[in-house]
Amino acid sequence: MYLPHQIVGQLLNQRFDHDVRRHFFRGMEFAAPIGDPGWFGPGSAVWHVHSHMQSLIFGLQCAAFLERLDPSIYWMGIHHSRLVKPETKDDPMPVLDPKGLAARLGHSVAFFIGTAYGSTETAERLALAVRSMHHTIKGTRPDGARYDADDPEWLRWNYATVVWGIATAHALYHPNPLRGKKIDRYYGEFVRVGHALGGTDLPATKAETLDCLKSYLPKLAVTYGAAMATGPNLPMPQSALNWAVRDTMPSWAMGLIQHSNPNPIERAARRALVWSIINGIGVASGPVPEFEQAKARVKGGVDPALAPHTMPTYQPGTDPVRTRSELEDAFA
Repeated sequence: MYLPHQIVGQLLNQRFDHDVRRHFFRGMEFAAPIGDPGWFGPGSAVWHVHSHMQSLIFGLQCAAFLERLDPSIYWMGIHHSRLVKPETKDDPMPVLDPKGLAARLGHSVAFFIGTAYGSTETAERLALAVRSMHHTIKGTRPDGARYDADDPEWLRWNYATVVWGIATAHALYHPNPLRGKKIDRYYGEFVRVGHALGGTDLPATKAETLDCLKSYLPKLAVTYGAAMATGPNLPMPQSALNWAVRDTMPSWAMGLIQHSNPNPIERAARRALVWSIINGIGVASGPVPEFEQAKARVKGGVDPALAPHTMPTYQPGTDPVRTRSELEDAFA
C-alpha cells in the first residue's frame, strides 16, 4: 500500500515528466558512456548542490529576479523570448505568457541538470545551444540603448546572478547544505559553466561574486518586471515564496526594490515555512533520476581516457553563425 506522501510524489513526478522531461530533456544522455564523469563528476560540489531539484529550481527563480534589475537583460527577455505575449513585446507594460514562462523554466532546469549530470557530450551540446541563442540576441531598448547578449559585461552579470541565486537558495533550503569554505568549492567549480557560455573574468568565490554583483549597481534600475514581481497581494503559498526570493538578495539589492525584512524571529519563521514547502516537495518526489543515472555511470570509477575531456572546450568566436529559426530546429 502506498503512503500519502508516496502518492503525492508519484503525481509530482508524473507531472514533471510530462511537462518538463518530455519536452526539454530530449537528446540528453546521463547513463553513458560508462566512466565519463561529465563536467564535474562524483565528489564535486556541483553534484551535491544540484541533487536537490526543488532548491535548484527555487535558486533559478532567485537568479531571474536579481538578473532583471539590469534594464538591458529585462528587454532582452521581452524582445527575444516567449516570456510575454508577442503582441505586447514592444509595450512598456508587456503581458506575461504563462506558457512562455513555463518553457523558460523548463529550458533552464534542463540546462543546469544536463551540465551537472550529463555526459561530456551532453554538456557541450547544451552549452553550444545556449551560446548560439545568445549570438542572436542583439537589439535596442525602448530608451534607445543597444544591447548584445555576447557583451562580456552582460555575460559576467548574468553569470554572477545565476551562481549567487543557486548557491544562496542551496544554503537556505537544501536539507544538507554546504557551509563555509565548502560552498566556495561550488562557486569555483561552477565557473566552468560560465566559461563554456563565453564568460570571462568571472568571480570564483562567494565574496568575489558579491563584489561583482555590487559593482553593477550604477547600471541597475527597478524595471517594470521587477516592480510587478514585488507586489504584496499574491495568495499563499506564492506570497511566501515571492518573499523568500527577495530574501535571498544582497542587502543593497533589497534596498533598490525597497524590500525590508521583518525582525529576526519572524524572518526565521518565514524561512522555516518556505523550507517545509520546498523540502516537503523534495521528500515526496524522491531522488533526482538524472543524478542516480550519473552515479551509476561512474560507479566503477572514472575512465582516465574520458576524464581529460571534461573541461569545456569552447573558444570565443568559434561558433558557426546560425539564424534563430535554424537554432530552434537544431536544438528542438
